[in-house]
Amino acid sequence: MQNAKRVSDSVIIKTELVLPNNTNQLGKLLGGQLMHWIDICAALCAAKHNNRICVTASVDRIDFHHSISLGDAVILVASVNRVFNTSMEIGVKVFAESFKNGTKVHTNTAYLTFVCVDSNGKPVKATALIPESEDEKRRYEEALQRRENRLKNRIKES
Repeated sequence: MQNAKRVSDSVIIKTELVLPNNTNQLGKLLGGQLMHWIDICAALCAAKHNNRICVTASVDRIDFHHSISLGDAVILVASVNRVFNTSMEIGVKVFAESFKNGTKVHTNTAYLTFVCVDSNGKPVKATALIPESEDEKRRYEEALQRRENRLKNRIKES
């Protein structure tokens, strides 16, 4: 495939430390702060894959499996799940690591849609994707299902 990249070519790993100004009254990471970090990590992944600016079109869902505490390291891993025409789905897995306790837990999963744009903000064709591993191929297929559901819901909301 010409003008295509492997999933592994665009993976972004971002690490943040949960500080007091990132937490609520219970010493847990604010959901909005985590969403901000997820959006940045996904945007970097999309930009790296396409070698251009990509903008957030939608946040499909963010599942909160476990809370993240003050002092934890938050590791975000973003990868391209599937490319459509001008848009692509980026998946972000979030882990909380406590160096003090020696634990690492998968805390969140998020799916975001990004659109490639030119210097005038107009959508342009995205770089094709080559999924290689079984996991990448599974995520590639699941991304199509999520897209179809998003499009169905968009029609219902109109």
